[in-house]
Amino acid sequence: MARTFKEAAIAGIGATEFSKESGRTELQLAAECSLAACQDAGVDPRDIDGMITFTIDNSDEITLARCLGVKDLAYTARIPGGGAAAAATIFQAMALVNAGVCKNVLIWRAMNERSQYRFGQNPNNTAGYSGGHGTGTLLWNIPFGAMTPASWGALQAQRYMWKYGLTNADLAHVCVQQRKYAATNPKAWFYQKPITVEDHQASKWIMEPVLRLLDCCQESDGGVAFLVTSLERARDLKQPPVQILGACQSIPFNVEVIANFHHEDMTVMPEAQGTAKRLYEMTGLGPKDMQAAMLYDAFSPHVLLQLEAFGFCKPGEGAGFVKSGGMAIDGATPTNTHGGLAGEAYIHGMNSMAEGVRQIRGTSVNQVTKNTVNNVLVSSGMAGAILAKV
Repeated sequence: MARTFKEAAIAGIGATEFSKESGRTELQLAAECSLAACQDAGVDPRDIDGMITFTIDNSDEITLARCLGVKDLAYTARIPGGGAAAAATIFQAMALVNAGVCKNVLIWRAMNERSQYRFGQNPNNTAGYSGGHGTGTLLWNIPFGAMTPASWGALQAQRYMWKYGLTNADLAHVCVQQRKYAATNPKAWFYQKPITVEDHQASKWIMEPVLRLLDCCQESDGGVAFLVTSLERARDLKQPPVQILGACQSIPFNVEVIANFHHEDMTVMPEAQGTAKRLYEMTGLGPKDMQAAMLYDAFSPHVLLQLEAFGFCKPGEGAGFVKSGGMAIDGATPTNTHGGLAGEAYIHGMNSMAEGVRQIRGTSVNQVTKNTVNNVLVSSGMAGAILAKV
């Protein structure tokens, strides 16, 4: 019998504007989005008793708690793995609430990733790629010229594309669809700026022959936060509760964040496959039960790999699925309806998690109307969650 986790719910979401130069500190961004999430939920920030963020978030819990007036923290945690942490924060918050450890868990991620530092540039100091700031094996890649996330992602994607006879032109449809969503999203950086396949093919190479500029996510400033509490408490708050029906992580042997060229088959995303298996077993649901999906899109090939891993299409059929309209608002699985990390902003995947909440609430600017949205899959590769309407 499938086990279900039905106690925890997302009661509030908050965000700053998304920009290329915020003009303020990351702590200020963290405080702004966190306060906005509390206000959205109708929860006094003084009543937060749990806090979760990424290992690489530069705002520490104690200082942020002081900014918010938090009275007494019962638990804090940080999740490693870069963007893989996005859905993992939801998983940990769910576990804390279900275990009765915390009543009100704040999740946040705030970054000046464009104006203060840039993940897409070659690092001039590899110290940040050890410990909590990255994965140790990346130190073996950097000396040989694989110095950026785009280079690591391209190495993996090239094998997938070779196996299925794809070229960079086949990736264009992912980018065009996401920018179409962003063009109607006033909060997106690329609002009112759709692209065509021709635009995609005219953009410069970043990693030839795999990734062009428009295959890559943005570098953005901004912050996103969530307030997670029990479903029972959430029912009495301001917003319709969004149930965390299930959430999990999967970190298989020899898998690295982005640099997945250590495992046996580089044409699949084993961490997403493991996450899918656990999620579907946990909830008793499957891909056909999802009315939308928010998939981590650091680079366009990762969207195809996750569509396949989560069972929305068969192996090797991702590109055809997207080209035929599978990701579109009236398609089989509307995907990244806010524009994704490439179209809206890159807040390490947290803004995609927030779009999942909006789809369940029925408040997305690109709301799925073909079907009633009861379940939305959110994925950050090594972690995922199924959000549900109560």
